[in-house]
Amino acid sequence: MSHRSLTAIILLVLSLLFALGIVSPAMAEISRDVPAQSGDYVLGPGDVIRVTVYQNPDLTTEARVSEGGLISFPLLGSVAVGGLSAGAVERLIERQLRDGGFVLQPQISVLTMQMRGNQVSVIGLVGRPGRYPLETNNLRLSDVLATAGGIAPTGADTVVLVGVRDGKTMRREIDIPALFLKGGESDLPITGGDILYVQRAPTFYIYGEVQRPGAFRLERNMSVMQALATGGGINQRGTLRGLQVHRRDPEGRLEIVEPALEDLLRPDDVIYVRESLF
Repeated sequence: MSHRSLTAIILLVLSLLFALGIVSPAMAEISRDVPAQSGDYVLGPGDVIRVTVYQNPDLTTEARVSEGGLISFPLLGSVAVGGLSAGAVERLIERQLRDGGFVLQPQISVLTMQMRGNQVSVIGLVGRPGRYPLETNNLRLSDVLATAGGIAPTGADTVVLVGVRDGKTMRREIDIPALFLKGGESDLPITGGDILYVQRAPTFYIYGEVQRPGAFRLERNMSVMQALATGGGINQRGTLRGLQVHRRDPEGRLEIVEPALEDLLRPDDVIYVRESLF
C-alpha cells in the first residue's frame, strides 16, 4: 500500500472518529502534518528556513532548527519542525496562527535556506570528497557517490558505509561492481550522519627486466601473466625463468615464491623479473 493511500485511510478514520465525538478537530488536523514520505526533504538540526506570512511582513522569520527540532516563531514561540517537510511546516504554522486567533486566513511560505541537518560525509578517493546535504529522504548510496563525483581512478571497488540504524552503529562494505551488475539489493538508503569511505585500490609492484617497472592497480582475479602484461612485458634482457613474487604473510613475514603464470596475485605483491644469463 502506498503512503498516499495509507494517509487517505488515516484521514478517513479520523474524520469518522471526529464525527462520533471521539477525537477533537485539532487531533484530526495533526494528521495533515505527517512527515514527508514521498521524497521531500525533511528538516533537521542545523537547517535554516525562512517563513513568510502573506500580507504580514512583521511575521516573516528566518530561523535555524535547534538540536531538538524546534524553531522560534513570533506569537507562537517554539514550533516543532524537525522531521517535517517544508510543506508540512507551512500547514502546521498556518493552523497554529489560525487556531490562536492571530491571523484569520494565514498563507504561509517556507523556504529552506541552508540544509545542514541531514548531511552525509564522503571521504577518501572520490571525485569531490566533502559533506553533502540529503535533499530528499530516499537517497541511496549510488546517488551520493554520483553527487561526490564517483570513485577516483585510484579508488577501490568497495565502499565502506558507517552509520547508525535503530540506535546501533552499523558498518557495511559494499561491492560497487556487484551493486550494478547483480541488482540493487546493496544500494542501501542513506540517512543523515552517515559516512562513506573509499580507500585506495590494492596495488602490486613489478621491478627487474620489464618494460615499465613500477606500481600498478591490482584488478580482481589478476594473474601473474596479466600483471606482466600491465608492466609492458619482459624486455630483451629478461627471462621468465626464476620469476619471483615477494609477499608478506598474515604475520608480516616476507615470503618468496616462484609462481606459475596463471597464479593469482595478492595485494602488495612484488614481482621480480631476473636478467637472462644467455
